[in-house]
Amino acid sequence: MSDLKLKKTLYDHCSSFIEIRLQTIQNTISDIQKSLTSETKSSAGDKHETGRAMLQLEREKAGSQLAEIQKMILSFSKIDVSKTSEIIGLGSLVITTQNNYFMAISAGELRFENDTYYAISPNTPIGQLLLGKKIGEEVVFKEQRFKIEKVL
Repeated sequence: MSDLKLKKTLYDHCSSFIEIRLQTIQNTISDIQKSLTSETKSSAGDKHETGRAMLQLEREKAGSQLAEIQKMILSFSKIDVSKTSEIIGLGSLVITTQNNYFMAISAGELRFENDTYYAISPNTPIGQLLLGKKIGEEVVFKEQRFKIEKVL
């Protein structure tokens, strides 16, 4: 697989990851909204109020998750997989002696053609260590030393 095709595949996986998370959060918000509007005042007033309060908390939590995914979408939209740079930045595919990283969003482990890649956000601890580094530089993470072999 060519380097560009590999980066595009990793990018597409991250894009799907975002879409699924966004849809899940939107469905949750919709379900909570329906529950709040359909909840009628029962004879057990305290029980009703407790139920509404719990739904409100769930709605706030879902709202926070939605705000986070929107920030993720904004950051992700800045990635151009056709660009390459010698310096690691957003959108870089980093091959090291230890692991392979796609600097985009935190989307976990991705496997292609017997290789494993980790989709990471630049805000993660490993992402922070890699940002701005070049081929040949060494990084120490969790007491493991590894060398950057390739930046695509």
